Amino acid sequence: MTRVAQLTLITTFLAFSWLAMQGVHELGHVLAAVATGGGIQKVVLHPLAFSRTDVSPNPHPLPVVWAGPLLGMVLPVMAWLLARRFRWPHVFLWRFFAGFCLATNGVYLLGGALVHEADPGDLIRLGVPRAVLVMIGFVAVVGGFRLWHGEGRHFGLGPARGKVSGSAAAASVVLLALMVAAELGCGGR
Repeated sequence: MTRVAQLTLITTFLAFSWLAMQGVHELGHVLAAVATGGGIQKVVLHPLAFSRTDVSPNPHPLPVVWAGPLLGMVLPVMAWLLARRFRWPHVFLWRFFAGFCLATNGVYLLGGALVHEADPGDLIRLGVPRAVLVMIGFVAVVGGFRLWHGEGRHFGLGPARGKVSGSAAAASVVLLALMVAAELGCGGR
């Protein structure tokens, strides 16, 4: 039974982290677009799709594009710091999610600096030097890995030998179910 709880926690929280990371990333684009007078045409959030936000008109594209990855990293870190400060239950899940958002958005910036696609490609076309993307991406990935360091025990890895918190596993299942329901309920938009 221990390994079932461990597998449940790991798989559901990875899936939740992926979907929630996309949601926070797109929230960054939406907030910046609204703040700069842009018009939100469509936001794609669906469990089986890569997320995207279409803005038109977009009078200030540079902050709108930057806001996705930057707020997509900063907001989860702030949430983890709040969770830690107020000793919310299962604070390790908040920490893992913050690290996940740092690492994935960092890899996104690094990879995009090489292939010039999606947001990083837009940033390059808007005049952001590739070196800036590489530097921010590298720092984000290192920060994400730093947050993950030592957290494996909470996921039953290493000396924990599969033992995890049953309530954390249950919370992870609920979080994933809520995230999928929210994305499907929005019609993937």
